[in-house]
Amino acid sequence: MFVVSYLQTEEFFYLNVFLKLLLGLVAIVFIINRSGKGNLAPTSAIDQVQNYVLGGIIGGVIYSPSVSILQFAVVLAIWALLIIGLRRLKTKNHALKQFVDGAPIVLIKHGEVDVEACRRAKITAAEVAFKLRREGVYHVRDVKRAVFEQNGELIIVLRGEENPKYPIITDGIVQTSVLDDVDKTEEWLTDELQRAGYNSAAEIFLAEYENGELKLIPFVRASQAE
Repeated sequence: MFVVSYLQTEEFFYLNVFLKLLLGLVAIVFIINRSGKGNLAPTSAIDQVQNYVLGGIIGGVIYSPSVSILQFAVVLAIWALLIIGLRRLKTKNHALKQFVDGAPIVLIKHGEVDVEACRRAKITAAEVAFKLRREGVYHVRDVKRAVFEQNGELIIVLRGEENPKYPIITDGIVQTSVLDDVDKTEEWLTDELQRAGYNSAAEIFLAEYENGELKLIPFVRASQAE
């Protein structure tokens, strides 16, 4: 009788673990797909928090018999709602996006290193030099603009490059520093937007300046709006 009871308990334990693992796997796939991330590589602070907490929830609950499958599901649902809700709020609020994800920092401008910006980014001179060499750049004077992104990448624009490799408008926000790189003003950008039939940058999802032309991708295309 004792052996039968023990086996039943063992079977229940493994079944419980299996169901929690399955539920955790489904939750991971759902959150990654719904949050717009195609992989687990973190690119911002919220990505790292998402991965750490989600892993902690699943790993800490799987082998705990005191936490039921229903309780586990409720916790996962709450976390999924928080992550997905926060990502949607970020797309509508620029200040919140900067607070959560941080903002790119310009380290080099017109061949001169901004030492204070490097200190804010917690990056040393050796690291700056290494990142430049990795991109095939060996002299700071050759750099028109270098931006340290939130994921640790250094985006470099060299002197004489017509294409700045950086958008002028992103998510409806004008990148004034990029305008300076292409020797344009906000008045010029406003005129170009009005000429294209847009009232403000808030209507533009992405704008790039390439070969002397401004290429616009609006949030809602005219054909779709009709």
